[in-house]
Amino acid sequence: MKLSYSILIGLLTFSILPVATFCAGQSAPPGQTPDPAQSTQLPAANPPLQNQPVDQPSAQSNSQDQKDPAKKDSAQEDSAQEDTKKKKDDRMFYVMPNYLTVDDQSHVKPISWKEKFAITAKGTFDPYEFVIVGVVAGIRQAENSYPAFGQGAEGYAKRYGAAFADQVDGNIMVGGLYPSILKTDPRYFRLGRGRMSRRFGYAISRVFVARKDSGGSMFNVPEFAGNATAIAISNVYYPAADRGFSASFTNWGVQMGIDAFGNELKEFWPDVHNYLQNRHARREQKQVPKAAAEAK
Repeated sequence: MKLSYSILIGLLTFSILPVATFCAGQSAPPGQTPDPAQSTQLPAANPPLQNQPVDQPSAQSNSQDQKDPAKKDSAQEDSAQEDTKKKKDDRMFYVMPNYLTVDDQSHVKPISWKEKFAITAKGTFDPYEFVIVGVVAGIRQAENSYPAFGQGAEGYAKRYGAAFADQVDGNIMVGGLYPSILKTDPRYFRLGRGRMSRRFGYAISRVFVARKDSGGSMFNVPEFAGNATAIAISNVYYPAADRGFSASFTNWGVQMGIDAFGNELKEFWPDVHNYLQNRHARREQKQVPKAAAEAK
């Protein structure tokens, strides 16, 4: 939240390179990916039919599986592939947690306040976040940001703790507390189709537009108020010299920009992912004839 401009520029540059590569080489319509957030939804159980034993469907299913083992193996293989694909889609660029992204908007059910907090916490305390906070704290230490924290191991520990607290405060406020109070959905709903310029504008607009649990839209109060509340809380543990309205307003603006850029990554990551996979497949196809020729 209190990222310096050099840190922000570095992180955005690192993240946008794969997107730029995709934009230069991709022209096909974007593919659809499974919704990782739907994994939290529990399917409704079907009531047993009257005058019929409860375990009869299970017995019939087992009988069918025994008669057709090939079908059973195929179903298991498809299920394993789907689970593997979901795990891949849960991470942008294979490392960044991406649990709050939804693809098929028309078939998405609202989530409870408990699920909102659970999904937000899952991303907040992901191992990747501990690493990236450590990098941020190291950069701040090298630049001697917040001099009152000092240097050495103690200074690094203070910067690490402050940076991690910033992240926890912001994520919980924006993704858990305010959405639960105002009954909005903290997830990002991908457009996933149409011209790239339209999708780009849509991703930025989600900073200003929130989806209600009822399915409608409203001004994104959780985004604005959540970040403002988190920054207000941060004034408690940052040095007095770094507090004040001006510094807080600057940090709030930077955080809003980071969230907008994060929406862009969520919108286009499946396209980048498909592009990288197709390019890898083409490379493997080219290597097969070469390997066969060398073997001769």
